[in-house]
Amino acid sequence: MPHECFADEIDIDFPSVGRVVERMRDRFLGERADQDVLLAEVSVSKFEARKGHIVPLEVPVRATCPSCGGRGETWAEACPRCLGTGESLAHHAVRVSVPPGVADGARLRFRLCSPDAPAVRVEVRVVIRPAAI
Repeated sequence: MPHECFADEIDIDFPSVGRVVERMRDRFLGERADQDVLLAEVSVSKFEARKGHIVPLEVPVRATCPSCGGRGETWAEACPRCLGTGESLAHHAVRVSVPPGVADGARLRFRLCSPDAPAVRVEVRVVIRPAAI
């Protein structure tokens, strides 16, 4: 093959486009049935449940490794930051709005969309703390 000599050059110079293709597919075709849902739990007092409350939450999201650009390697060695996966884990801060009158065990669902990572489906279970004695 005349172009085999360029195979290493392409692997080294171009970051993985897998995440980009995944995001485009998600945007054009919607959610995939096999997509995982991140489960979380927030705790509110009876007063906060009755009146409504905003709860801060850290959501872990996968993103392209900033060190290797998603390649998983730097030249011929695995990237030490992502351990060769091409991905890094970042925590995205969100504010979950618990509606007034929410019941114990209620589930709130949303999608977290970031320009640097694929969308994450999140399901938050609301737990109402018992009153202090």
